[in-house]
Amino acid sequence: MRSVYLDNNATTKVSQKAIDAMLPYYTDIWGNASSVFYETGQKAETALSRLRESVAKNIGASNANEIYFTASGCEADNWAIKGIAFANKRRGNHIITTKIEHHAVLGACEFLEKNGFEITYLDVDKYGLVSPDAVESAITDRTILISVMTANNEIGTIMPIKKIAEAAHRHKVLFHTDAVQAIGHMPVNVSELGVDMLSLSAHKFHGPKGVGALYIRNGVRIENLIHGGGQERGKRAATENLAGIAGMAAALESAVTDLEKNTAHMKKLRDMLINGIRERVSFIKLNGPEDERRLCNNVNFSYEFVEGESILMHLNRNGIAASSGSACASGSLDPSHVLLAIGVPHEIAHGSIRFSVGEDTTEEDILYTLDVLPGIIDKLRDMSPMYEAYTEGRIKSFTCRK
Repeated sequence: MRSVYLDNNATTKVSQKAIDAMLPYYTDIWGNASSVFYETGQKAETALSRLRESVAKNIGASNANEIYFTASGCEADNWAIKGIAFANKRRGNHIITTKIEHHAVLGACEFLEKNGFEITYLDVDKYGLVSPDAVESAITDRTILISVMTANNEIGTIMPIKKIAEAAHRHKVLFHTDAVQAIGHMPVNVSELGVDMLSLSAHKFHGPKGVGALYIRNGVRIENLIHGGGQERGKRAATENLAGIAGMAAALESAVTDLEKNTAHMKKLRDMLINGIRERVSFIKLNGPEDERRLCNNVNFSYEFVEGESILMHLNRNGIAASSGSACASGSLDPSHVLLAIGVPHEIAHGSIRFSVGEDTTEEDILYTLDVLPGIIDKLRDMSPMYEAYTEGRIKSFTCRK
């Protein structure tokens, strides 16, 4: 049976370049970068500085000291939001975000709401886009932070980040963006975007799991998330994961260097999959934009009259890995908050599947998926009481036929 991995928005395979970059930090340069009074620690500290410079260069930061290493993108999001909130609570208690952010952002905001902060959750349009004008209109004299993701992890919507950052700065409000899903799939340059903070995670662009980073523009005052040590210039306690950071830096370098080639490849396969599904399957809805505002590798369809979990089980039996939404919400029986926010009815949201292609995905993988998927949908609809009710005229369809 063929094995096809189409869940690259959940995680990516660690590249050989990243693995090769990591190995010396388990054998030769294995010291603690904070132990600078002897050679083993000095080698580690020198390597850490070099890796920090590499990450800074590849996201367009003006200074390596603007890069703070974390254990994940979720940690970076939490630090950005909570850290700004607690550092600026005397100036204001209002934060603006959107209804389709990653759970790391929404969860941090919900925590702050329980601790006296006011959060505005902005609506998005049917494509998942938030208007920069709507963001600016929500700003008050108590607003201290705006957080909007660069690209949505479920439906691939690319937000107008530069314009939102400009709107924030017109009112002297700090701006954070979760770029975890964007890096490796589109150009990401903090200087060009004009952001104050940006989160990233290595395993989304062929680096190792368990390592990420938060870019914090020089001059931004932020409270610590983890206390207890002087690492990361006293801002984030914990001995740095040097091997993981080395893998992340190598993977990021490759992602930036090969971006044009890789995105062209992924976009071709993405469109091949979208068009193929539309030709072969009826009663479907593509979620997210259909133009350049969609990530190059994202395909998210809702399939009416069937459950997404059932589709995933049958795909797996045929060797195809996909997702019903965010990996961080795996196991939840609730429909995707992203799909509900863009107006997808509750019943259809439950029948949604995300395919996300990668650099290693082939045309043969897409053709195999297109050969398998229609039969799965037909089989599940034959067993669906909702589909039976539709064919008998007792309920109407929410989607359009192909």
